[in-house]
Amino acid sequence: MHLPRIGITPGDPAGIGPDICLQAFQEFEAEAELVFYTNPGLMAARARKLGLEVTIHGESKRGGLQIHSVDLQSIPEPGVPDATSAPFVIDCLGAALKACQDNHIDAIVTGPVNKSLINQAGIPFTGHTEWFAAETNTAQPVMLLASDDLRIAIATTHLPLRKVADAIKPKLLRDTLTIMHNELIDKFAIRKPVISVCGLNPHAGENGQLGNEETDTIVPTLESLRKEGMNLIGPVPADTAFTKRSIAQVDAVLAMYHDQGLSVLKHAAFGDAVNITLGLPMIRTSVDHGTAYDLAGSGDADPGSLIAAIRCAINMIDTK
Repeated sequence: MHLPRIGITPGDPAGIGPDICLQAFQEFEAEAELVFYTNPGLMAARARKLGLEVTIHGESKRGGLQIHSVDLQSIPEPGVPDATSAPFVIDCLGAALKACQDNHIDAIVTGPVNKSLINQAGIPFTGHTEWFAAETNTAQPVMLLASDDLRIAIATTHLPLRKVADAIKPKLLRDTLTIMHNELIDKFAIRKPVISVCGLNPHAGENGQLGNEETDTIVPTLESLRKEGMNLIGPVPADTAFTKRSIAQVDAVLAMYHDQGLSVLKHAAFGDAVNITLGLPMIRTSVDHGTAYDLAGSGDADPGSLIAAIRCAINMIDTK
């Protein structure tokens, strides 16, 4: 039986990414073949730090940690961020992406990175979502976070709050909702998705009393898409869009900006949720947390989100 091949990048080598990879990889021996795009010396050093006995070898050899080797200038101390590691982080992503494009792996799962550290090294980087979009010439990626019973996408990703209102344009909403609709069908096997759309302003603008984005942009766009066959609810006030009753009636929610949606998801399922990039020419999932430098090398890091991200990728491969 052909097992799906999942490429995994641990992320920042000083964070918990290497830890959770070492803790999680044996969970999937019967379900998938995992290939880690990282440095073997880094993984061996972290295994020793954690007191784990792990066989580390190259690709295509089962029974241990399969590694596609990526050069690392120096192995950082766990929990001590080092900007010289930034090129390594990007090189890991590049190697995994090339492998996916060459059909050597079926999906990519990414570990946590430190965006500010990468930028300090002189490498422009606003996040995995934007990086994969740029590298694959994807005009409109969509960030979706999912747990067992909640899926939340966001119209704008890593954007300062004062710029969000100006970014909410008909094309952005139309493209985002079209991608959500199509991917919920193709990658989640939901035949007729129902999507709830949040308003931008309090009370969804109160008919223009608290802002015009709803009346001028969101409402007309939703009406147009409904005529094309999409099942859309809203705009819904964000303070009621995530109640149990509201969530039970929909397959996904579109929030207008990062914290409007992700604060809810992380409150409900932090550590078990999955970050999924929709709209890419391949499957990419990720953990829902950061580098957690304070836990690196301690043995206390929870691999739950990585396990969920790998399992989500496997399920999406099976759905295709």
